[in-house]
Amino acid sequence: MAGGVSSDRPENADAANDERRSTPTGSERRGSLGAYAQLVRLPNLFTAPPDVILGAALVAVAGSDPSPIAVAGVALASVLLYAGGTTLNDAFDAPIDARERPERPIPAGHVSRPAAFGFGFGLLAVAVGVAFVAAAGPGAIAAGLVAAAVVAYDGLLKGTAAGFLAMGATRGLNVLLGTTAAGSAVLAAPARVLAVSAVVTAYIATVTFMADSETEGGNRGAVAAAGGGAAVAVLAVGWYLVALEPPPLETGVAIGFAAAFCWWVGRPLRTASADPVSSTVGPAVGACVLGLVLLDTAFAAAAGVRWAAAVAVFLVPAVGLSRVFDVT
Repeated sequence: MAGGVSSDRPENADAANDERRSTPTGSERRGSLGAYAQLVRLPNLFTAPPDVILGAALVAVAGSDPSPIAVAGVALASVLLYAGGTTLNDAFDAPIDARERPERPIPAGHVSRPAAFGFGFGLLAVAVGVAFVAAAGPGAIAAGLVAAAVVAYDGLLKGTAAGFLAMGATRGLNVLLGTTAAGSAVLAAPARVLAVSAVVTAYIATVTFMADSETEGGNRGAVAAAGGGAAVAVLAVGWYLVALEPPPLETGVAIGFAAAFCWWVGRPLRTASADPVSSTVGPAVGACVLGLVLLDTAFAAAAGVRWAAAVAVFLVPAVGLSRVFDVT
């Protein structure tokens, strides 16, 4: 009966049509999910846990015993921190992106700017909570420092020398976040741990400097700076191996991944240096971001092949998803 009545009354049909229009279709839901996946730079999320696992590996070499559950917990926190950071990056940059990158989710109208701000800050808050559950006070402090560096870069310092350093610090502090899986307070980490964290910070700072000129073109100096940062990072791997003197197998694995890192970032950096335009600098930035996984693996290998494997495995989904979603 009800069906017959509805079909006989146009206003009911109009109401039904309105209801259908207000209910997201499957394709609209997929589009919304795709917009958020682009907003958080989905491939890049898999480059965050390697930093944390590297931190745990560094303190394991120093004699600590990181809990696997704690490592997994702070790794999850690092993913949430990264997602929050990239979301806030686009939220703060929305007016600029409307001119330079109109295809991004916010200027394209797929995600509102207020929603992006709420989502980004919410992710940072949840990340600190997850880190506290996983590694108590030290974990929450380290995650809080990463979140502070994220907000400082996204909202205040972007495009300045301090901003490049702040972006690098988000990665260096992420390594220190991994040390808290062993119950280590950040400031109590061994000197070698702090040195490796500083190397990661410097490398990402130079990559950020290059990324800042991505849409401008003609800036070979920025590309050269990123290349110099990569070279220093590789030299630091050699220093670390000499200082630590791991067994031959671990040394060989570390050298192999350091060589893979050189190959991975070297090719696109050479291309960008020869012709520094958006179409070459963008891929170079992406390669350098994903290449951090290889650099982390080279350092982590000194703690054992299992540590190296735990880091390197994240390169697979990162590279696979980078073929679908933008990295920069």
